[in-house]
Amino acid sequence: MIYGYCRVSTQHQHEENQHFVIENFAQANNIHIDTWVEEKISSNKKLSERKLGTLLKKLKTGDILITTEISRLGRSLLEVMGILQMCLEQGCQVWTLKENFRLGADIQSKVLAFAFGLSAELSKQLLQERVRESLARLKANGKKLGRPCGAQSKKLKLSRNKKRLNNLITRGISKNEIARIMGVHKTTLYKYLNTYEQIL
Repeated sequence: MIYGYCRVSTQHQHEENQHFVIENFAQANNIHIDTWVEEKISSNKKLSERKLGTLLKKLKTGDILITTEISRLGRSLLEVMGILQMCLEQGCQVWTLKENFRLGADIQSKVLAFAFGLSAELSKQLLQERVRESLARLKANGKKLGRPCGAQSKKLKLSRNKKRLNNLITRGISKNEIARIMGVHKTTLYKYLNTYEQIL
């Protein structure tokens, strides 16, 4: 059996793109994909909660699992290595199109799998470290991180809806009613209007 596996992390991504790449590869190499397995789920989820986990249990000797890149299987070094080890023990092959790997039971495949998995893990850790450093630098420079809270958040909401606010005021609607419509406390509205008199 030849399986095509596609995975995206969020609802905003589309597994159809991976499906297209694998389908084109199959046609170009006169290969028939017997079964497609597609899912929208983070690789941080446990393997048992993913369709891939169910698929791995079905694989038999001689089966081939094709995916666009090895990172579709997992993000961490240990997970990728565990998945590849499972396939190798069952006599299956894992083909990745981006890296052009044909991972079988030979020692070269095991070395390649380890090297790539290590690289993926290091890349992830370096990216996380860069994000932490950037946030720390912004905080040190006095930048407030995170969403504004309390009345400040409500004032920001009013500021972003100036046209609507002006329209309500022009129509002669009471400030108490405007506060209700805008979803803020009347005190917040009064303070905002006093600060930004040009709205009046």
